[in-house]
Amino acid sequence: MTDRRRKTRIIILVLLVLAGAVLEVALGNVYIAPGRIIEVLFGAGRSGAEYVQERSILTQIRIPRMLMAAILGGALAVSGFLLQTFFRNPIAGPYVLGISSGAKLVVSIVMIMMVSRTGRSSNLLMVAAAFVGSLLVTAFIVVIAGRVRNTASLLAAGVMVGYICSALTEFLVTFADDAQIVNLHGWSQGTFSGMDMAGVGTAALIVGAAMIAAMACAKPIGAFALGESYARSMGVNVRVYRVVLIGLSSILSACVTAFAGPVSFVGVAVPFLMREYFRTGRPQLLIPASFLGGAAFCLYSDLAARMLFAPAELNISTVTSLIGAPIVIYMLLSRHGSE
Repeated sequence: MTDRRRKTRIIILVLLVLAGAVLEVALGNVYIAPGRIIEVLFGAGRSGAEYVQERSILTQIRIPRMLMAAILGGALAVSGFLLQTFFRNPIAGPYVLGISSGAKLVVSIVMIMMVSRTGRSSNLLMVAAAFVGSLLVTAFIVVIAGRVRNTASLLAAGVMVGYICSALTEFLVTFADDAQIVNLHGWSQGTFSGMDMAGVGTAALIVGAAMIAAMACAKPIGAFALGESYARSMGVNVRVYRVVLIGLSSILSACVTAFAGPVSFVGVAVPFLMREYFRTGRPQLLIPASFLGGAAFCLYSDLAARMLFAPAELNISTVTSLIGAPIVIYMLLSRHGSE
């Protein structure tokens, strides 16, 4: 594929993200036309109950939710790409390997302890808790991967860890007394609802820093993807970059889980779709492409979750599973057919 065609496809991804962002902000129980969105945000017609209502809907509900869906969707896709590079396995992903569930368990414990004692929580503490949970499960999966070379066995181990962590989380939530803690049940299923601009700022800072680090390491990551022997021959410190890959993927997936709960299949399906879309495995291209693809995937999935059965709202993982699971099945079948 020529560079010109790749640039065209990047532009198409950007336009998809922008279109999804506009639809996320415009559509809902109260429809706000795109032109009206600009007027309200820039202060046109600063009077009347309608203006106050629309501005409140935009600034307090829809725009934070839209931004968080884009940021976290992109982060989840890049996390999946890094995990797939580390394991050299296109089926690896934070949800499939149980990493998101481990993060969810630790976040739930910290939230229960903090809310029961102080009545409030901290965004940075939630991310730190999710990071610890992600690292613990990732370390376990790394140990399993060192002993088991079969893809099915590795996936089964990840799924079992995910089930155990999810069961423990549900146990904690079920027996929590405080009403605010019981509301963790909705979060534990994955949702972009209830976001605010403070959370958006925290997520953007963490994900932005991780993305800059990932892009700075793109060339060594590309060498690592071709095998440890090849990477060593190119002068890459394999031990260091193994830690870098695990650290960056854990930070990204932890940030997603801390704010939105576990979101399924995005980390597996989107990197696969981007590889097929661009016909390349170059991290310099696939890291930003995966971010854009993940952002678009979650924006449209969240829109479907809000609108399909409005006013009832689906959990985001329900929609991403319906879309992502068939893609993973296709990946498994295509891999089996090529062996």
